[in-house]
Amino acid sequence: MRVLTTSTILVALAIGTPAFAQGTSPKSQQTQPDSQAQQAPVIRSVQVLEVESLPQDVRTQVDALTKRTTEQDLQSLRESIDASPEISQALKAKGFSSAQVVAINIDNNGLLTLFAKKAA
Repeated sequence: MRVLTTSTILVALAIGTPAFAQGTSPKSQQTQPDSQAQQAPVIRSVQVLEVESLPQDVRTQVDALTKRTTEQDLQSLRESIDASPEISQALKAKGFSSAQVVAINIDNNGLLTLFAKKAA
């Protein structure tokens, strides 16, 4: 459960919502202190999981998350993945491409988990 909740949050962060978190007025931006919450998490390792191999309850949650994610959000996420050689290589090693990634998770230890689906 925690993984999917975090995945939802991280997908949102990865696709650009930190701009919303900063606020829209200049006054609110000036009064907010810099914090680690606004910084991108450090990725120390990458793992790729095939959605079809997940337990049914987790797969259902990933599918629900995927339905709520817009194609534009996914495209932005996939472009970010393609811009990182380490992440792209991890996907290729498992036989996937960024086009097959449907969700991500980054835990507190810097483990990036990519959830990918085989092409239908």
